[in-house]
Amino acid sequence: MEKWIGFRFESSTGLTPEFAQFAKEIKKYIKNILAPIGAELISFNRGHFYVSGFIKKDSKYVYFSISDVRGTEWGYDKILVRTARDSKDYFGGDNCWTNLPKFTERVKDLFA
Repeated sequence: MEKWIGFRFESSTGLTPEFAQFAKEIKKYIKNILAPIGAELISFNRGHFYVSGFIKKDSKYVYFSISDVRGTEWGYDKILVRTARDSKDYFGGDNCWTNLPKFTERVKDLFA
């Protein structure tokens, strides 16, 4: 994911090739970093310059969101995570913030 740090995404009314690639790569990255803690990415949404999804471990859920990446250099340092009741609970628990290097650790804490 290092190649995306500091990247400036073009603002557009439609999907850009760069953002499509970023979304594909971050989805794969998240799947890979969750495996060691026994969690899985059960849904992933690529929106208009944002991504979000749900992670499950046993019977617990965590929601995550990386908001609109346009307009500033993407720095991977503002990722929303929070507990959820299920894979449709977009309101969930308290908002918590993390960065990509600490994402797995923060998600693991929310499952505890």
